[in-house]
Amino acid sequence: MKILRLLAVGLVIGVVGYWLLGPGPSARLGAAEPAKIGSATSSTRAALDAPPPPAATPAPTPVPIQTTPTPPAPDAGGAAPAPANAAGALLLPVQGIGAEQLQDTFTDARSEGRVHDAIDILAPKGTPVLAVADGTVEKLFDSVRGGLTVYQFEPSGRYCYYYAHLDRYADGLAEKKTIKRGEVIGYVGSTGNASPEAQHLHFEIHVLGPEKQWWKGESINPYPVLKGQQAL
Repeated sequence: MKILRLLAVGLVIGVVGYWLLGPGPSARLGAAEPAKIGSATSSTRAALDAPPPPAATPAPTPVPIQTTPTPPAPDAGGAAPAPANAAGALLLPVQGIGAEQLQDTFTDARSEGRVHDAIDILAPKGTPVLAVADGTVEKLFDSVRGGLTVYQFEPSGRYCYYYAHLDRYADGLAEKKTIKRGEVIGYVGSTGNASPEAQHLHFEIHVLGPEKQWWKGESINPYPVLKGQQAL
């Protein structure tokens, strides 16, 4: 009986001693394994220390393509057609008469040893006579030789255009009136010394002097000018 007591006391003392001297509370409670904690911490730091992902590269802005307009193709002759009222070009002064019908009478002899210094354009009586260019009516005159005549100055005052043997003037025609190329200024006739059997327009071109006298000037042959062979 005494031995049993001693064994019981020894057992109690052993349990108490084990309790006081054995592993700490954290081991008994199953603390987290350091390896696992360290692994989680390393992953977090790696994520924080990693360089930021590269920024998205913006799509390149398309460069506009410049195109040069294609120039118009030349005509079959290789050049653009000349304007109808090109510099120096005169309109044929008798309506309905073509350039192919003209005859060069500039140097023909006339009475009293004169040279014609003009071109005669045959046409029926009453055929409209047209202004060959823009200008001003400088003088309306009824002469023995020329009959009813018109002296027209062109705008620069360099040239005078002379129309003679008219049957009558166009209505409203007056001195100092501004006229346009192609405007009717009179009608073909045979006044003056023209033959009634060969009614025509007598047309002259003069280069005016500095005094700008309508009855004076150096004559130019109208034939190559009206044919388009020569420009003023």
